[in-house]
Amino acid sequence: MNRKLLYLFFAFLGSCAAEKSSPSVFFSGEIVNPTSDYIVLLKGDVVIDSAELDDDNRFSFSLDSITEGLYHFNHDPELQYVYLEKGDSLVVRLNTSDFDESLVFSGDGEELNNFLLEVFLAHEDEASSVRSMYRLNPVDFERNIDSLKQLKLEILNDIVTEGKLSKKELKIASASVDYNYNTYKEEYPFKHKRLTGEKILDDLPANFYDYRKDLIFDDKDLTYLRPYYNFMINHIGNMSYMTCSHACAIKNNVVRNQLHFNKHKLHIIDSLVQEKELKDNLFRYVAFDYLLKVHDSEKNNEEFIAGFRELSNNNKHMGEIDALYEGIKNIQPKKEIPNVAVTSITGDTMTLKQIAAKNNKTVFYFWSATDRMHFENIKRRIEQLSSKKPEYSYVGINIKTSETNWKAMLEISGLDQTNQYRSSDFEELTKSLVIYPLNKCIITDDKVIVDAFANVYTSF
Repeated sequence: MNRKLLYLFFAFLGSCAAEKSSPSVFFSGEIVNPTSDYIVLLKGDVVIDSAELDDDNRFSFSLDSITEGLYHFNHDPELQYVYLEKGDSLVVRLNTSDFDESLVFSGDGEELNNFLLEVFLAHEDEASSVRSMYRLNPVDFERNIDSLKQLKLEILNDIVTEGKLSKKELKIASASVDYNYNTYKEEYPFKHKRLTGEKILDDLPANFYDYRKDLIFDDKDLTYLRPYYNFMINHIGNMSYMTCSHACAIKNNVVRNQLHFNKHKLHIIDSLVQEKELKDNLFRYVAFDYLLKVHDSEKNNEEFIAGFRELSNNNKHMGEIDALYEGIKNIQPKKEIPNVAVTSITGDTMTLKQIAAKNNKTVFYFWSATDRMHFENIKRRIEQLSSKKPEYSYVGINIKTSETNWKAMLEISGLDQTNQYRSSDFEELTKSLVIYPLNKCIITDDKVIVDAFANVYTSF
């Protein structure tokens, strides 16, 4: 916790501030090296307001009346949360070159916000050492994790002693610590098995999961707290694994029947979680995780969606989930590639179906100027494949790049420009082709899909 002294300094400044009396909230700040012209304030996934940066890269929000709780502020492409309550006058300063590490809050409301940020950064800093701890036996692992947790609680106790946190703020701060370290325990038996080969799930100490007796599934204040949400994802997966019947076909800690396993997750969420927004978000996570990563058969996907609708038909994300399901259904093997329009380097518009029809075998791959490292890697990979598998035509589809930048990159790329196209409608392309992850490629024979979820690095 190398920022503790700085944090305590700001806490001292905050002690000099006047008591909060106004119902309004003032949230402002300065962005060094901005990557966007705007700051967007959200509560959950609802936009509350937006503010344009001025000539000095400063912004401000003045909110007459708000609901106390966690919010997010977005400076594309970065996102971080902020806790706001009536009477706050909060200032933030950050440098996008080191977004989270440079971020500091000051003013009324700084105590909790700096603490939440401190916990977030510590979680990132500890990642490598925690990975090595997964090799330890359960007793040593728990002792090490509890030691890390205690460091955060001691800092929190200092703040509590100063009397600077409301009851709700203390709940948020405590949860940010508890759920981070409880997540490590949920992950432990599976990551231990992966690293050591030892199956230890049935040999954990009797009190290893004692914290589960105090879990909360109906607190709206925690719904968008990152440590809490991440814990819920891991806990639901853990409970599904540990309580699933033999129909899951678990062998050597590997789930063989992904359809049954993910349907089991849905039922556990339905039975445990009472808070509607959290339940909707967890249902969405399971649906996206299954549909995007499992690449199951069309029949199994249909059965999963039927089970999903039965349990969560009024889910706030239903339109998004249906769109993903329909997109996946339309790119199954033996179906023709969707008729999505793209533009050639000469400005001609063609559809993917027309492009695929020109070749017996085609590999469609994707790249963007927003990730230069990926672009350099994909160039090298296409050169290798062109030599190794010359029976395919390799067609690049550019996304999220201006036409000028796209053409400039192609000029120096060495790629065959006659096989390069650009999409100006990323939303349509994503819905139609389900571009996830970016290393994905689509293999066709004539116009017919062979594999819409191939990987440009591992499928050849």
